[in-house]
Amino acid sequence: MAAAGGFGSNTYRNGVNRSSLKAENKSLAANQSFKSSSSASSSSSFKSRSLQFRKSSPAALGGANGAARDSGGVPGRVRVAVRLRPRNAEELAADADFADCVELQPELKRLKLRKNNWDTDTYEFDEVFTEFASQKRVYEVVAKPVVESVLEGYNGTVMAYGQTGTGKTYTLGKLGEEDTAARGIMVRAMEDILGDISLETDSLSVSYLQLYMETIQDLLDPSNDNISIVEDPKTGDVSLPGATLVEVRDQQSFLELLRLGEAHRFAANTKLNTESSRSHAILMVNVKRYVKEKDPALSMENGSNSHSAKNFKAPVIRKGKLVVVDLAGSERIDKSGSEGHTLEEAKSINLSLSALGKCINALAENSAHVPVRDSKLTRLLRDSFGGTARTSLVITIGPSPRHRGETMSTIMFGQRAMKVENMLKLKEEFDYKSLSRRLELQLDKLIAEHERQQKAFDDEIERIHAESEMEIAEAERKYADALEKERMKYQKEYMESIKKIEEQLVGDQRKHDNDIATVAHNGYYANGERRRRLDRAGSGNDSNDLDCLTAQVNNPQLSDSENGEKASVAKLFEQVGLHKILSLLEADDADVRIHAVKVVANLAAEEANQQKIVDAGGLMSLLNLLRSTDDETIHRVAAGAIANLAMNETNQELIMAQGGIRLLSTTAANAGDPQTLRMVAGAIANLCGNDKLQTMLRGEGGIKALLGMVHCGHPDVLAQVARGIANFAKCESRASAQGTKTGRSLLIEDGALPWVVQNAKNEASAIRRHIELALCHLAQHEVNAKDMISGGALWELVRISRDCSREDIRTLARRSLASSSTFKVELRRLRMDY
Repeated sequence: MAAAGGFGSNTYRNGVNRSSLKAENKSLAANQSFKSSSSASSSSSFKSRSLQFRKSSPAALGGANGAARDSGGVPGRVRVAVRLRPRNAEELAADADFADCVELQPELKRLKLRKNNWDTDTYEFDEVFTEFASQKRVYEVVAKPVVESVLEGYNGTVMAYGQTGTGKTYTLGKLGEEDTAARGIMVRAMEDILGDISLETDSLSVSYLQLYMETIQDLLDPSNDNISIVEDPKTGDVSLPGATLVEVRDQQSFLELLRLGEAHRFAANTKLNTESSRSHAILMVNVKRYVKEKDPALSMENGSNSHSAKNFKAPVIRKGKLVVVDLAGSERIDKSGSEGHTLEEAKSINLSLSALGKCINALAENSAHVPVRDSKLTRLLRDSFGGTARTSLVITIGPSPRHRGETMSTIMFGQRAMKVENMLKLKEEFDYKSLSRRLELQLDKLIAEHERQQKAFDDEIERIHAESEMEIAEAERKYADALEKERMKYQKEYMESIKKIEEQLVGDQRKHDNDIATVAHNGYYANGERRRRLDRAGSGNDSNDLDCLTAQVNNPQLSDSENGEKASVAKLFEQVGLHKILSLLEADDADVRIHAVKVVANLAAEEANQQKIVDAGGLMSLLNLLRSTDDETIHRVAAGAIANLAMNETNQELIMAQGGIRLLSTTAANAGDPQTLRMVAGAIANLCGNDKLQTMLRGEGGIKALLGMVHCGHPDVLAQVARGIANFAKCESRASAQGTKTGRSLLIEDGALPWVVQNAKNEASAIRRHIELALCHLAQHEVNAKDMISGGALWELVRISRDCSREDIRTLARRSLASSSTFKVELRRLRMDY
């Protein structure tokens, strides 16, 4: 599915939220009737209560396990948002003459579904997202209130429902590794949870499962492929004791878990979606938090803040569970083209979604019987619809009028889900084990401290008594002599200190006078020397000028001596001169070389400076840097500067004459940074567009170097490689037409054809466009036809002539097919038209 754009900032509310919980409770109680929770009572180790104020009760803490209290919970309706996917490439082509079947009115939170050219049906939702809505907006509106409730101790569910290929997995499970703005609800929810909890006291664990063909499988441990569902007979809570539970400490480890789970999830290629999910994915996040702030409802005594009450109060733990459900897409068999095992998967998916729809209908109509046990999916979501969890549902739809029936079905599912009401309950637990351990440790500590203090006290009494007797006797015997000696000693020390202070004052005064004279003399000399250096700037090449220039390159923002303005790179170029800047490329200091090559690269980006750089020997200096240094930063910046210079035909011949291809090939072989490879590939791609240099470029390994860089896999690198191959093929095609080239393409001889065929359908338009051009140019030379047929390129040419989005490329493909007798014979043999 194509990436959706941005959302606004409307606040989304599901049931109750923080301070507005009590007010919404009163409002809903006055206007609506609510469905009771499916769980009649909580376990003895938990207490379920609303956030309404209650008077404290000492009896509430009594009993061995702390009796749980249940205030009935807080009502909260299932919140439903609808998200429209933009037209994909297939729909843009197939439905170009038809209007969208859906018209959105996001400011009114409603949509219109076209019945025909005149009539429409209008539906209202809690939120309506256009095709330009961002992932961040969808998360903040749909999932963030649920995540906040989970952090407060409630259960929460976020679920996506819709036809296959409408963007459910994109909305929920997109990792956003290449573009952080594309992160889905799972990743963003974990970021908020990790940012709110304290890993020192709180705990966070994750399970990741899939429901496939009515079998619950562990995505984190594929060998665990038949997990049973256990229901508490008292509370009705559903648990999966056999699922893998992984402690999460940071965001990176969570992303690794998601990657592992997605790798094990079943997917298949159908007519509606190239990567259609064939299972329901369920992410369960368990949050366990200690309540730090004082809760008046849990105080042992009204108004009591005593130290003993604080120490003997059992810690309160709040446990919240977030369930994120990525449902497999509903599909019609005749449209998806499913057959064989994929058909059985589709039947299982549709049966489970049908069972979910029946439960939603029963809950919306307040039916006495809800068929929860018809499917494992409905059993797993028992708490999400009609239970105790805060639930947000996002339904995804497409604009194509061909799928109006599926869109209508999805909308009606959302409308019915909006009528379902849950009874939100806070899950709290008294941690008596922690209290017992703390009290035992405190008691042991107090006993040990008391024994230590008692012994220390007794020992100190005995020591003081013995020392006092000895000191009294000694003091009486030496009192008179000691007093006189002390008086004489202090008098002598006083006189010596006075003398030293006077000598130090005299010495400091002399040193101060000498320093003033020296500073005045040096300042006058320094000012004169600086004037002489400025007078010589731009005319001389002595060592003083080079030192000054080195300082300027190391710090390109030095202030001017007259007005204090900061010099830019352009001003540095004008003041210092290109020759001096280029001389720093050979400096001994690595930092100086790095700064200097960056300055040269910035200058080379301007077309007006390129010839000046070449005339001054800058091209040779840049090539020498590739040859003589191992620093990848220098390689990357130097290669980028060479790529800019290689846009000029004269410079291209100079680069080839000075062995530039071999240096660029060696740099590519040793580089590990994709950006360095992108710069090198860009330089070689520019050289590939010169007709005169093709034989030399191939002979020095230019084509091999381009093909060697495809192992990087980075889209930017692959785009430059594809551009270079297209440039080379175009030059060969032109030479063949002029009669100056015979024999097979050098690209085919160097083994480029398999990679070209493999990437002819690459999702990146920049890569695909250059590959299509390369195939068309290769096909214009008859001698290449047999290799292209055996290599599978003929099929791609036929596809390009029919389906390419660019008319000029389609025309070129048709002309290439029509001009080749070999292609015509093969197409007639295969009974194909073009």
